[in-house]
Amino acid sequence: MRTVRHDDVLDQLAAAACRGLPGPDGGVRPLLEKLFGSRYNRRHFTPTAIRDAYALASASGDEVIPFAGLVHPDNPAIGLHGGTSVVWFPTADHGSLIAFAAGGKGVAPDEAILGRPGHRRRVASLRRYLARRGIEAWTKPDPTALGVAVPKVVERRFPGFERIFQRVGGVMYCCARLPRDPESARFVLQAFFDLYAFERGYQPVKAWEPEQASLLAALRGDLFPRVTASEVDSLLRKRRFVILEGPPGTGKSRLAEELRRAHFGGRGMTVQLHPSFTYEDFVVGSDGATGAQRGVLLKAIEAAARGPFLLHLDEIGRADLSQVLGEAIYLFEPAEVGGPHARRVRLPRPVDGREEIALPETLYVLATMSSAHRGPTRPDLAIRRRFAFVTLPPDRGVVTENAPPLAARVFDMIADAFVEHAPDGVLDLMPGHAYFLARSEAELLERIRFELIPLLDEYLGQGVLGPSSHELAAVRNELDDIVEAHGFSA
Repeated sequence: MRTVRHDDVLDQLAAAACRGLPGPDGGVRPLLEKLFGSRYNRRHFTPTAIRDAYALASASGDEVIPFAGLVHPDNPAIGLHGGTSVVWFPTADHGSLIAFAAGGKGVAPDEAILGRPGHRRRVASLRRYLARRGIEAWTKPDPTALGVAVPKVVERRFPGFERIFQRVGGVMYCCARLPRDPESARFVLQAFFDLYAFERGYQPVKAWEPEQASLLAALRGDLFPRVTASEVDSLLRKRRFVILEGPPGTGKSRLAEELRRAHFGGRGMTVQLHPSFTYEDFVVGSDGATGAQRGVLLKAIEAAARGPFLLHLDEIGRADLSQVLGEAIYLFEPAEVGGPHARRVRLPRPVDGREEIALPETLYVLATMSSAHRGPTRPDLAIRRRFAFVTLPPDRGVVTENAPPLAARVFDMIADAFVEHAPDGVLDLMPGHAYFLARSEAELLERIRFELIPLLDEYLGQGVLGPSSHELAAVRNELDDIVEAHGFSA
């Protein structure tokens, strides 16, 4: 159990907020003001940022919703506010609902926060972070979508707060139920307030820096979760057919090799696909002499007859899978592999007396694909239905464990630019951790000069970050300065 500190204003706020109504004598404004100087640097305090509308609970009518929290400091002291806020809504019977919400006057003056992909991603990570602790939470896909009501299916998950959703649900973009237990309520309150402070640029006082840093690390880790060989192996055993996808340099082929070696006793084969790879290469072709030649799939089927076998199809995004698989796609149905009733297809020509094939229960297929590939040969819906997909993101932990300290700094610079500004379809272009691995700082600087900077130049030429490309350009120029400062020239 966490040790309660008497100077912890969040403990006091949580005790007041989780009770609901009635509020504490004197209201909650003194506690909200105490946040500045006690948890966040006093220089950030502005009286107009505080909202304490608990007194509205004494008013009559359904139009009145009591609340309290922090709003943009440029708002007037009373009345409607604009921009993003962190507020909670107390009730008499059901405790409190805490939320991030845009004000009734719209997204201004917080367009830079509410419209930034990074904020939306962190808020979505916050929901998953809370869910892992059993906290009921919800997020809107687009924080700027004002007027879009909270879905009815979501309202049903938060009984007792219907009136709040009806009145202010259109401006909410994230909410969570505050537990009635003060310690659990503090956990939720800390997550909301520390994330809000981060987005506002409020600096925590030294005593609370580690707690905020731990929250931000957890949210960042959710954006780039680690994937282990054991997890992929477990999925393979259940689904049989799996595709690993991710940015270049995330170790997809390396993970496939680890699976073959550690989980299949070395039994498997790797085949690299390419634009000229054909059905004849994969299933059955003609050698002009015997009339038929076994393709990759037939060889794997024969090998799997002697025990579990892993067929690794590397770089599948470079081949036309529909053409490569042909009618053999019919076989790739996880629930109908092996046994007397397994799916079968007839070969276009017999091979060693075999006229049809079926996939044995001992054959597993793992494909790897770069998410940077944007060509027309990406897997279609028929392929996606038959394969399970695992995204392999860049892994900061691999960088910190296997490279000089400068590598983590460079990784964070590039990751921050992508996380904050990249559209969803572009985030998977973030360079993988392999780009940052080096045995010495000199080797790392060479990689920055000859691999990372040229890659960023290519991205800038393509304008992958759109209007925010200047952010990536600033990172690219800073890398150039780092290289030159160490005696190299990019």
